[in-house]
Amino acid sequence: MDEIRTDRPSLYDEDVVAWAEQQAAALRALGARPDLSNTLDWDNIIEEVESVGLSEIRAFEGTLRVMLVHVLKYLSAPSAQSTRPWRAEIVASHATARRRYTRSMRQRIDWDGLWRDAKTVAAGDLAVWGDKLAVGLPDRSPFTPEELVAEDFTLDWALLRLASILQNPNDHH
Repeated sequence: MDEIRTDRPSLYDEDVVAWAEQQAAALRALGARPDLSNTLDWDNIIEEVESVGLSEIRAFEGTLRVMLVHVLKYLSAPSAQSTRPWRAEIVASHATARRRYTRSMRQRIDWDGLWRDAKTVAAGDLAVWGDKLAVGLPDRSPFTPEELVAEDFTLDWALLRLASILQNPNDHH
């Protein structure tokens, strides 16, 4: 018998987070069937499958946090000696974030929490060198998820957005 081949990518290849959720739901349905073997450890198998999607989300969040931290440090201390590495790190982190991002992540990430975490980390990093985080930054993310992973996202664009917010805080959320 010939093997059936398809050139279409699977959901696993397109969106591993959605794939993990789909597979976990299917495994739950199988695990609930009394006619199947009880020798399988359904709960732990399901947890392992779900962890695949969760680890993708956490890796994406970590990469994006690094990018935002460097944007915030650049905004807050533009004359610091380390701005060139910050710019390079933003480019590298953005490229990685773009590759990792899938549509199903949008609803599963606390974007405002990620922004607040980036502000906290940036403030701590800056304090080590006697610098301070720019005053007046919003508590909610000034960037949409789509903007953060857009092909045309750049440090300069992000700085302009943040400068606009700092100059006109009432025009933004």
